[in-house]
Amino acid sequence: MTKAVFCIAKSIDQAEIIVNSLVAAGFSNNDISVLFPDKSTSKDFAHEKHTKAPEGAAIGGTVGLGAGAVLGLLAGIGSLAIPGVGPLIAAGPIMGAVSGAAVGAATGGLAGALIGLGIPEYEAKRYEGKITGGSALISVHTKSSESCDKAKDIFEKAHAEDISSTEEAAVA
Repeated sequence: MTKAVFCIAKSIDQAEIIVNSLVAAGFSNNDISVLFPDKSTSKDFAHEKHTKAPEGAAIGGTVGLGAGAVLGLLAGIGSLAIPGVGPLIAAGPIMGAVSGAAVGAATGGLAGALIGLGIPEYEAKRYEGKITGGSALISVHTKSSESCDKAKDIFEKAHAEDISSTEEAAVA
């Protein structure tokens, strides 16, 4: 059984605390994803994909040095734009999933991409509104009910909002 556990962090600082807590609890950097709006006016980061820590420093100017360093440790950090939503920064497995879904279903916007990840439609629409409002979506892939509970506990202790989980489809 694999599940993805999701939450909303109200700020980049809160997202950094959650990511640090997940890593400290033993979750792999490759299993943690963060998605948040790119509020910068710089286009320097617009085409970077599949980068890691060194580029975290580049993000630092956008989201704050500490968060840039933490998020820079996650796999696949980059910037993307979804029609009707605007520029976003994504890190972790969600980067590939959302960017691919966004290209394939541009009319679906961010909610459509999130639904493609297995998030129920009503939650995806709620998440889209919060992300475009400045919050960050954090997800972590879990392989057992214990790790799912551990992730939810970390989210709750950090006062994250809209905590939920969804079954992930097995990949053949």
